[in-house]
Amino acid sequence: MTVVHPIARAWITTGGTGAQNYDEFADDAEITAIIEANPHSALGIEMPHRAPESLGKSFLDALPDAVSRLAEAKADGSYTPAERVVVLYRISAPGEESAYGLFAMVDTDQISTSADEPGLVIRNEDVFIAKVRERVALAEALGHLLSPVLLLQTGRGDELHAALSAATETAGVPAATDTDQAGRTHAIWLLGPGPEQDALAALAGGGELVVADGNHRSLAAQTGGLPRFLAVVTTPASVAIQPYNRLVSELTSTPAELLDRLRAAGATVTPITGPVEVPAAGGTIHLRLPDQGYAVTLPHVGGSRLENLDHALVERLILRDALGLDPGDKRITYVGGDYPASWLTAEVAAGRAELAILIAPVTVDDFVAVNLAREKMPRKSTWFTPKARGGLVVAESH
Repeated sequence: MTVVHPIARAWITTGGTGAQNYDEFADDAEITAIIEANPHSALGIEMPHRAPESLGKSFLDALPDAVSRLAEAKADGSYTPAERVVVLYRISAPGEESAYGLFAMVDTDQISTSADEPGLVIRNEDVFIAKVRERVALAEALGHLLSPVLLLQTGRGDELHAALSAATETAGVPAATDTDQAGRTHAIWLLGPGPEQDALAALAGGGELVVADGNHRSLAAQTGGLPRFLAVVTTPASVAIQPYNRLVSELTSTPAELLDRLRAAGATVTPITGPVEVPAAGGTIHLRLPDQGYAVTLPHVGGSRLENLDHALVERLILRDALGLDPGDKRITYVGGDYPASWLTAEVAAGRAELAILIAPVTVDDFVAVNLAREKMPRKSTWFTPKARGGLVVAESH
């Protein structure tokens, strides 16, 4: 029996509701601007306290606003209902290979976070528990899930990729399309009960599923007691890993003291002349301080591949040891790959941050190896692209 199932009761966009997921932004003001420009954006429901008319409210206090917005979106025809469907998903752009996925529901009890915990869904990152609590509260208030967890099918990914490609080719006109901020076209097609639905669900659930995006959402499904969660099951050929960088708004030492502490810990620190970019390969990270950029080779420690990932070394040697900051400290902003290095360094130049940490992307080999060992990736270390869009397919969760 597969762990991937049709959506019992779905609400399908008729257009205009698609949105980046709530956690793809470095600045909450961007969320407000998107909702202001498009009041139908699912972000107004996912992040109700950031909607223009709800500013000043806490997340919990704004939940009734989220409930009202979803009810209005159903009533005004922004969504149309469907039952017992899986949803074919294609993301395309000129000059790029198309990415494929399948919107469906996945059994929550299949989530595994360690080698001794059975299950086909591997969650691979530490999380921020406050964010999880918000997702639980939203799901309870709405009774609906708008933002899918992106799952990578590692066992039968090539077969699934070929099947989804073939299915979309013969599916006719999409039920809806949406264009994202990078200009990619997101298209969806409904697939009702029958042999094709059964075959795709079996392929999608035919091997270990690694959480590529949505660690907080998957844990929220567990914490909230949901039997199933909304997911897009995608394929290794459909995704790439981009950099995931950090901004520190306020240093706990002078820049000179920070660099001295890194040298004392065994790091090699070299000034950078010219623009500070994301490193081309792992092993060295780049820092942008107000006065200068630096290339820093952090010392490796004895231990596992995980402990010597650049992101793990940054978390331990720079944030914790040199700056005394817990990774969840509000002074740290985790900035995904949609933001170029020039954006991060400009934040430092403008005085809105005192340090930018630029880190080469995690390799797929490292990502897979850590997951198969059932170890946890450092927080916010993998920015998969293209990302599944929120607000295209909504699933009733009760």
